[in-house]
Amino acid sequence: MKTDKVILGVLGGLAAGAIMGILFAPEKGKKTRKKIKNVSNDYKDELKDKFDSALETLSKKYDVLKEEGQGLFEEGKSKFEKTKKDIENMDIKNINI
Repeated sequence: MKTDKVILGVLGGLAAGAIMGILFAPEKGKKTRKKIKNVSNDYKDELKDKFDSALETLSKKYDVLKEEGQGLFEEGKSKFEKTKKDIENMDIKNINI
């Protein structure tokens, strides 16, 4: 969720900066377009880096949760097997109901 807001903020800032650059440019159009292109590329690279970082963080968290889940599954399976054996070994004839 937070990454979405960052991406939207960067894109909004990029658009606003490009518009302001065009409106208030004291230089010729060719130079202004080149500056806008360079700034856009910088923002694109920054956004890509943030996206890659967020993706890496999510991937690491997924791996940790997967390992924890596997451990819990194995623990539950072990307890189930133990309980199953305990039930099978019970002497039903000596139980008074």
